[in-house]
Amino acid sequence: MSWWEKKSHVPMARLATPAPPKPLVERTMPEPIARNPVAGISEPGRSTILGPSVALHGELAGDEDLVIEGQFDGTLHLGDHCVTVGAQGQVKAEIQATRVIVEGAVTGNITARERIEIRKTGRVLGDLIAAGIAIEDGAYFKGSIEILREESPKPAPAFARAEPAEEKSRSRALSLSSPSPQDDD
Repeated sequence: MSWWEKKSHVPMARLATPAPPKPLVERTMPEPIARNPVAGISEPGRSTILGPSVALHGELAGDEDLVIEGQFDGTLHLGDHCVTVGAQGQVKAEIQATRVIVEGAVTGNITARERIEIRKTGRVLGDLIAAGIAIEDGAYFKGSIEILREESPKPAPAFARAEPAEEKSRSRALSLSSPSPQDDD
């Protein structure tokens, strides 16, 4: 038989055809996280890291969290963010932040609006000022602690109104001269 000749129709066993592959489920990409312009709310994963080989001297201020694994000497002002001194970090500075976590060594005063944590590997020589302070067992701390509290306005006491001097002396005289019920015997 040649290629151009017509073949006779011979019934063949129907071959099983594989099922078509299932369509891949389309997954929508998550919406990008909008940057929050409100100060004090740090974005996840947004922080600066001073690595173990970095030695920095001076004044540092910023609008993001800071992790120090190296050496820093000076002043830190991260008012609305968190400062973390890593286990290998060595800091000689005045620190001001919302939250401070110490796993390494800090020499200097620490002021935090919310909380200061000294982990078991942490060493602090200086004064702590914060609303909340946690010092884990095994941590070293030498200094003073001041706990900040929200001050509520104090109401003026009702008895604080001043009496004129004449009324005071008259009321005292009346109480001294009036007969007591025990004198009626």
